[in-house]
Amino acid sequence: MAEQLKLYSYWRSSAAYRVRIGLNLKGLAYETVPVHLVRDGGQQHAPDYVAKNPQHMVPTLQHGARVIRQSLAILEYLDEAWPSPRLLPMTARDRARVRALAQMVACDIHPLNNLRVLQYFEGTWNVPQSEREDWIKHWITEGFAPMEALLAGDAATGAFCHGQTPGLADCCLVPQVFNARRFGVDMSAFPTLVRIEQACLALPAFDLARPENQPDANA
Repeated sequence: MAEQLKLYSYWRSSAAYRVRIGLNLKGLAYETVPVHLVRDGGQQHAPDYVAKNPQHMVPTLQHGARVIRQSLAILEYLDEAWPSPRLLPMTARDRARVRALAQMVACDIHPLNNLRVLQYFEGTWNVPQSEREDWIKHWITEGFAPMEALLAGDAATGAFCHGQTPGLADCCLVPQVFNARRFGVDMSAFPTLVRIEQACLALPAFDLARPENQPDANA
């Protein structure tokens, strides 16, 4: 596993943010290759990048000659290639719980608010910014409400989404809370999510992964 890791990333992409957290939790060194999602019409559409990721999206992880796409697949790849510390628990039942929590963010909340959706609203349907922001807040709130209920009502929830160590679900939750705050979602209804977010951000792995700490944040 000596090959270099390269993460094609955008500082404010929540999907890339998830992977940065996972890499940091694993203590893995990696090179950040910025892909600006807005400049030049979106650098994710450049032919050289599309050859790596035909979805025109970030993140993409390159490990030697291997190219892995989709944030959850990347995080599970990291967990299998570098098993310690674990992002997924040991038992099948606990892994299913953590995957379900992660997918609530990555599959249900985030896709509805992704940049390409918002750009389509603006460019094709001329949806005003205030209405686009209402859309974002609505779907984040709709997703956070059941996530709060599941986490608050389960003895498996500890300092983090599952137990006393951060894992896959936390990698997904923290970037989505960042997005929620960015768009003015009232987080007072989600005290468990906020508590877990704060526990995560107190750790160097999460702090280093923050959008504002990325090399392309001011580019």
